[in-house]
Amino acid sequence: MSVAQRNQLVSDNIGLVHSCCRRFSGRGIEYDDLFQAGCLGLIRAAEGFDNDRGIMFSTYAFPAILGEIRRLFRDGGAVKVSRSLKELAMRCLKEQEKLSKKLGETPTVSQLAEAMGESIEAVSEALCAAQPVLSLTVGAEGDEGAEYDLPTDDTTSRLCENMALRQVIDSLDEIDRKMIELRYFDELTQTQTAKILNMSQVQVSRREKKVIAIIRERLKC
Repeated sequence: MSVAQRNQLVSDNIGLVHSCCRRFSGRGIEYDDLFQAGCLGLIRAAEGFDNDRGIMFSTYAFPAILGEIRRLFRDGGAVKVSRSLKELAMRCLKEQEKLSKKLGETPTVSQLAEAMGESIEAVSEALCAAQPVLSLTVGAEGDEGAEYDLPTDDTTSRLCENMALRQVIDSLDEIDRKMIELRYFDELTQTQTAKILNMSQVQVSRREKKVIAIIRERLKC
């Protein structure tokens, strides 16, 4: 895959990062930190993606994005931005402003990297680290209390949620996974499901409640 194609993948899928970040907002970590982590996951996914695998990039990138965001909660802190990365971010922003005036439009990541003599990966990571904090309660005029509406890609959000659910279901024990698939994907009754699994209807009912509780808990984080 060419550098231009990789950059395009990152650019086209920023919405997926926002969709994943919204799942974790309001849990003690600032949105900009979630976004920075998600961007790192997206960049790494773009670097390792192979078109020949026959899967959508969004499907491939989702676990990487989610993994970087979850790492924040495991580490118990915000994204650690090194001094060198902060300095590179400042240089990127200055060079971006200069190129914008020269080209009459915002330069691509590859154009910025070439002008600075830096790698695409380094510039991409620096730009992610330079993302400003986005207030959700300040209006266009800076009025406190006004709400700011984030642009939402409903299709991407649904994709994100569906992949998260699929990931959790796949992590279940074989019998529990089969039960959920029969009940909620094949839409069989508890009696029909019990017959297939060689269980009683009561056993299916009790087990189903426990598994649903597990799924809900795992989807929280």
